[in-house]
Formats: sequence, C-alpha cells, structure tokens
Amino acid sequence: MLPVRFAIDSLPVSRWRNGGGETREIVSWPQGAAQFDWRASIATIAQDGPFSAFAGIDRSITLIAGDSVRLWGEGGEDFILTTGKPLAFAGELALHATIGHGPSQDFNIMTRRTSLIAQVNSVVQSQTLPIGHSGVVLVIRGEGLLEDEILREGEGCWWSALSAPRVLTPQRRDSLILWADIKLGADIKAR
Repeated sequence: MLPVRFAIDSLPVSRWRNGGGETREIVSWPQGAAQFDWRASIATIAQDGPFSAFAGIDRSITLIAGDSVRLWGEGGEDFILTTGKPLAFAGELALHATIGHGPSQDFNIMTRRTSLIAQVNSVVQSQTLPIGHSGVVLVIRGEGLLEDEILREGEGCWWSALSAPRVLTPQRRDSLILWADIKLGADIKAR
C-alpha cells in the first residue's frame, strides 16, 4: 500500500463522552472493521480527568503541542509527557491525566497486543521505512521528505503493509518527526 497523506486540521473531530477533550482519528485499521488491529489519532486533552482503559491494547502517546501532561495511577504509575518523547504503556492501566497551563495535543498509537507491536521513534536523520510494516509519520516541527513528497508541520501519512521501502528525511536541522513503526509481534512470526 502507498502512503496516504493527512493534515491534522482536516481530520474529523469526535468529542469525548466525559467532555475532557477530543480525538481526531488518522486511521483505524482495518478500515470499517468493528474492532481495530491498530489505530492512530491525535487527542486534545482539555482538562484533568481519567484516561480511557483499553483491555488487550498496547498504547504509545507522545506530546506534540501544549504544556507537559502528567499521567498517574493508583498503582504508583507516574509519567510526565514532554514534547517528542513517546511513552508506551498497557491500555489496561487505570491512569488519570493532569494538564499544565491549558490543553495539550498528543499523538496516539494503539495496537492489539496479541498480534502487533508498535514502536514510536523521533526521527532526526534519514530513515528507511521497511517493507511489510504498517506505520504513521507525523511532522511536529519543520519539514520532512518522504521520497518525493514534502510533509510540513502538522502533516503526515499512514500506510498498511508498505509494498516498497521508502526513505524519510528531515529537511531542516530543527525538524522533529514522529514515526510509528507497526509490525507483527514475534509470537505471530513464529507460527
């Protein structure tokens, strides 16, 4: 599959049931299925409150705009999100979010634990995106070149099972690009 472009500002917005924020879904794969294998989105956390729990799902969240966010749980979990630094955790964790001075925007990747593994990377130099992997690229700051397409701040692309390798190259010294590499888990490969 060839990469599909998106811009954060053009993604559809869904308000959270608890009123604490909103989600802009990039993709839920497979598309149209009742249950996703993997999902990518941009969340805006507008107020302090509980995080939704997702049984059987591994999550990665990365702050892309706004003040720091603290995620904490009653089991002693205590994480601080800072811009461009991914945090991976089990979706079952009962976490609460405390925001700083105003709303934040976060890049979220969710994968079904029984079949997929995701790793979110900050890309600061050329990177070859591997064949057969799914993924999402998002430019937080600066510009990136994906083969012959320029991606600017707030833009990105996603794909499922890339059919040919692609090279992602930051175009400015201060560029900050996130790449979520989504692949089959080791237990699935062994079957």
